[in-house]
Amino acid sequence: MPSPSTLALFCAATLALLLVPGPAVLFIVTRSVAQGRAAGLISVLGVHAGSLVHVVAAALGISALLAASATAFTIVKYAGVAYLVYLGVRKLMRGKPIEEPLELEVKSNRRILSEGFVVNILNPKTAIFFMAFLPQFTNPAAGHVWAQMLVLGLIFTALGMVTDGSYAFMSSAVAGRFRHSTTARRRLDIGSGLVYLGLGAFLATSK
Repeated sequence: MPSPSTLALFCAATLALLLVPGPAVLFIVTRSVAQGRAAGLISVLGVHAGSLVHVVAAALGISALLAASATAFTIVKYAGVAYLVYLGVRKLMRGKPIEEPLELEVKSNRRILSEGFVVNILNPKTAIFFMAFLPQFTNPAAGHVWAQMLVLGLIFTALGMVTDGSYAFMSSAVAGRFRHSTTARRRLDIGSGLVYLGLGAFLATSK
């Protein structure tokens, strides 16, 4: 099990990442605006059902890698830091977003749930993110890495449901900014870029 200090640091880093809206949040906001809070919350469940699949896959993959080579595990950890820095630089270098209206088609609850799942499960960037992020907070000397990653992944998912659920409740105001202001979207890119860079730098210099 991760230590209490590691869990506290992980929760702080996770919240910093989750509070910056991404594609999944935009999907949740769109459903909430089109069909209300209930539809938004259903989309949250779908998205994070997909997150759980990525967490399990990352835990099994990293655990197998560690069993093969401790050096390879260390390489993956630093590659993860590099990936977080890359995400930050990419966000900061992104140009002004193109103005695109949000799709407001009414859909069934079953379809909203399945689309939320598919949006997350078929996104390779989500899989790479969990492979890069979760190992940073594991310690092979503390026990099974796969178990540590599952615990961290479940915490990440739970916090994600809370933050994304908040966006579902506040979606009208947030969606309006997304739909009518490219400046607001650009500010979100800059904010998320700084979060990724800061987290990558911190993890690279911490023991």
